[in-house]
Amino acid sequence: MAPIIQTHHLTHRFADGTLALDAVSLDFNAGELTVIAGANGSGKTTLLRHLNGLLMAQSGDVRVCGRSVRDDPLAARQAVGMVFQDADSQIVGETVYDDTAFGPENLGLDREAIDRRVNQALSAVDLVGLENKRPHHLSGGQKRRLAIAGVLAMQPRVLLMDEPFSNLDFPATCRVLERILDLHRQGHTIIITTHDLEKVIAHARRLVVMAKGRVVSDGIPEAVVAGIAQYGIRPPCSVQLGKGIQPWVS
Repeated sequence: MAPIIQTHHLTHRFADGTLALDAVSLDFNAGELTVIAGANGSGKTTLLRHLNGLLMAQSGDVRVCGRSVRDDPLAARQAVGMVFQDADSQIVGETVYDDTAFGPENLGLDREAIDRRVNQALSAVDLVGLENKRPHHLSGGQKRRLAIAGVLAMQPRVLLMDEPFSNLDFPATCRVLERILDLHRQGHTIIITTHDLEKVIAHARRLVVMAKGRVVSDGIPEAVVAGIAQYGIRPPCSVQLGKGIQPWVS
């Protein structure tokens, strides 16, 4: 079976001349939970934005479900949904329901189909009962889960999550992580970027490390994690204590 996402010599340079991605070639298989780690400025967020056509390759190619993102960006964005680091920037509705329904409404679906998608998405992120609440009254963790719901309502095959635990306290982090793991168990392909491996690495089958726009390591977490400090990434505390990779939640 062909990978669900492929990048081939993907290169991107910012307007100021900074080389953000330098010939990145990666395959992502359906059903994988992959963590992409790197220090700030390593290129991980820029990579995510290419995977569903938010940025277009200046050189190289990105293919989603076998089709070039450049040739069919709309199909890529329907197949690959992205949850941004700043959840507030992704929230557009006056209520939790309105925000979750925004994507399906723009697809031109009928009200019954929209209601079904919204109910399914809010159930998946444990926000049922808050449909009429205004998003700015939600906690940080609830906002992050609402952003995930808005993406889920579009029924993508792949979920991209950029620093999903940023600025969350411990209880909120656990709730978001539990929802991510539930979605993975349901068959979603999930790609998470982070500079803090502690929370999620025990649940990943693959760890990709980026530095200065390049992939510098790629493999099973246990094999990759030992050398990551040289790239400005703090190893999980359990690894530093010699206990191996330990999960935050079961």
